[in-house]
Amino acid sequence: MRFTGSLLALGIALVSAVPLQDSPRQRLLDGKPLPSKYRTRSVSVTNPYTPSYRDPYDTAVDSVGEGLDPLPFRNGKGASVLGPWNKDRSRQNPDLVRPPSTDHGNLPSLRWSFADSHIRIEEGGWTRQTTVRELPSSVELAGVNMRLEKGVIRELHWHKEAEWGYVLEGSVRVTALDYEGGNFIDDLEKGDLWYFPSGIPHSLQGLGDNGTEFLLIFDDGSFSEESTFLVTDWLAHTPKSVIAKNFHLAPEIFAHLPEKEKYIFQGSQPGSIDEERPEGSNVKKSKYQFTHKMLAQDPKITSGGQVRITDSKNFPVSKTVAAAHLIIEPGALREMHWHPNADEWSFFISGRARVTVFAAEGNARTFNYLPGDVGIVPRNMGHFVENIGDEPLVMLEIFRADEFRDISLFQWLGETPQRQVADTLFSDDEEARQKFLDAVNNPKRDEVSKGPEAQ
Repeated sequence: MRFTGSLLALGIALVSAVPLQDSPRQRLLDGKPLPSKYRTRSVSVTNPYTPSYRDPYDTAVDSVGEGLDPLPFRNGKGASVLGPWNKDRSRQNPDLVRPPSTDHGNLPSLRWSFADSHIRIEEGGWTRQTTVRELPSSVELAGVNMRLEKGVIRELHWHKEAEWGYVLEGSVRVTALDYEGGNFIDDLEKGDLWYFPSGIPHSLQGLGDNGTEFLLIFDDGSFSEESTFLVTDWLAHTPKSVIAKNFHLAPEIFAHLPEKEKYIFQGSQPGSIDEERPEGSNVKKSKYQFTHKMLAQDPKITSGGQVRITDSKNFPVSKTVAAAHLIIEPGALREMHWHPNADEWSFFISGRARVTVFAAEGNARTFNYLPGDVGIVPRNMGHFVENIGDEPLVMLEIFRADEFRDISLFQWLGETPQRQVADTLFSDDEEARQKFLDAVNNPKRDEVSKGPEAQ
């Protein structure tokens, strides 16, 4: 019996050592094609990520909402993936896995997610940034996402760069001192803005039960949150004899100043603005309005959403940052356009989007965006934003400029001599020519368009 068992074990070992002649690995080694069951998980004509699927129009696919796993198949071309594959990242970026057939060239990455940024964790808060170091195409603006719990203070500080802030959630108190020695205090809520020009000292403190979270924009892509001028850091590196002279007090008063920066820390609970406002014969209020209620603006209602624009025209102090807040309904399109005066720094608050950027010379690339993602569109490059999800897409378009400017492809073609437009686009199709000319005749701007349903 032991002899029979040994033979059986030897036979099993020999069989296991011999490669299966019809295994996927052996067929590839032999140069044979894989059976269809190994090439794709489905041959369904309704799954866009299969060899059998055809779509000559490059229709958007919401792989996140539909629970699909994108694969590099397009109109009969492509192949499955055999090597390592990050399904979650692929699902978030379906147009990188299977780009539209119109994509071409070698545009650099114009997308970054704050989820990939390093988080600095402090007492009662945190911060993370997206700068030219994280996203090389972010040359004009840098962004910081910051969270402060109830009563937590972003300490007294200033920057070389101007700071523009947007409250994402909660409420926050801002304080500042202007160039003329006037003090400013205001409490802000979701959808409100602030702007502090270069060198203006200021502070931020979380209010309410949950504190606040906000987006900061700085008018230089190489900005670093680590390079902030902090009052505690300055005093920690100044002789106490000098500090004493400056504040007209004995040096021992300053024996227990912080030895290093506090940056973000738990503070005491603030009273009302009236209770805390400085008083005295030498104290004055600032004549500048450093805050603005963006979401309180009356929006422009379009066929597919809403648009609010805040720039120096309605927020005069904001000389270097202009912005638009957009709500794009499911299936709607932020129309094809470009910006002639600045790069676009996009921040996606909710929803799912795809954006194709056209860079001339036949170059175009499509990117997908989720909440917390950042997109860059260099100035004058044509682009659109399409809501590919099942919920409203909410986003900010932000620019290093004093005024918001964009040029609409629809409006341009509608206000150009129609003969030239028709000769350029429809010289060989009379029926399509007339339908197009009728559509763009007497054009009305529709910044967020529902498409054919809007007609």
